[in-house]
Amino acid sequence: MAATDDGDQADQADKPVERREQSQDRFVEVTGRRERPQRDSGDRDSAPVEYGPRLPEGADYSALDVEARAGLRSLPKSLAELVGKHLVAAGMLVDDDPERALEHARFARERAARVAVVREAAGLTAYHAGEWAEALSELRAVRRMSGGNTYIAVMADCERALGRPERALELAKEAGRDLPADVAVELRIVSAGARRDMGQLEAAVVSLQGPDLDPKRRDPWSARLFYAYADNLAAADRTEEAIQWFLNAAQADDDEDTDAAERAFELGADESEIAAALPGETVEVDESAEDAAAEDNADDADESEVDDEDDLVDSDDTADDHPVADDNAAVDDNSTVVDNAAVSENAAADNAAAVDKGEDNPGEAKSAVGDKSGKDAVDG
Repeated sequence: MAATDDGDQADQADKPVERREQSQDRFVEVTGRRERPQRDSGDRDSAPVEYGPRLPEGADYSALDVEARAGLRSLPKSLAELVGKHLVAAGMLVDDDPERALEHARFARERAARVAVVREAAGLTAYHAGEWAEALSELRAVRRMSGGNTYIAVMADCERALGRPERALELAKEAGRDLPADVAVELRIVSAGARRDMGQLEAAVVSLQGPDLDPKRRDPWSARLFYAYADNLAAADRTEEAIQWFLNAAQADDDEDTDAAERAFELGADESEIAAALPGETVEVDESAEDAAAEDNADDADESEVDDEDDLVDSDDTADDHPVADDNAAVDDNSTVVDNAAVSENAAADNAAAVDKGEDNPGEAKSAVGDKSGKDAVDG
């Protein structure tokens, strides 16, 4: 009996000591090693802790467009919803507060860097925030992922902003001609800007010419194309043409996204020209400046009347005292008029001779070139 008891005691000694330890609000049985807690099958889709930039009111996953949702399907549901909310927030804020929008886009990018739609949003938001290098990096990634050139114009513009216009032109060349029409137009606008950055003003103007540069056309991009053309004409000192194309841009700008009418006014177009080209269009003028100018003109007119009266009085006195001197003055005046006429005739003769000899007047030559180029642009 004693032997049996000894054997039982030995068996008990070989077993691990069981004890209970309290862990937080429950007991965990310890049998020599800590057991891993059971993981619920639904943990993968449980809502993650929502930290990061504070979401604005209305930034809900349901507001995300269908294409973006499809791009997030590779993520766990809870993560997709979290990332989607921050993409919506970035879209809501990008126009008014691009820096804050970029915070949301970066947050989404950190959690879903392998999703093209997330990198696309991060790149475009960085572009709007003026973070050119970041935008370029993100959009390059999108290009690798998707294999398309949807954002080639934005990438080229980033190169311009980084002071690399030559690289912008290289990107445009790489893209080729097989582009959607709207992307091709945007790329032409950016390429013109790159040439302008390089001092190639006339080349910038020419690069925008094409069949769609027609004031009668109303394509979705017409207003932007006309505006860019006018802006480059102005940079090339072709002011009259620039005014006309700013007016063309204003006519095509149904959504009033540009300041084309104001630019035309600044270059010298008067309100009647703008009203004739754009029925119902008005240009704001500084009324206080106009009133001040009117008062100055009135004062000048009053002073002129007083001076005229004084001159009449002086003339009467002079005529009574020195009638002969008055006749001599008339002769002198006639001599002056004749001399001026002779000078004018000589100048006209000199100009005619210069034209016959093939000599150019630099100012007139520039104007002629401008008119011809403008006509070609309209016809093209």
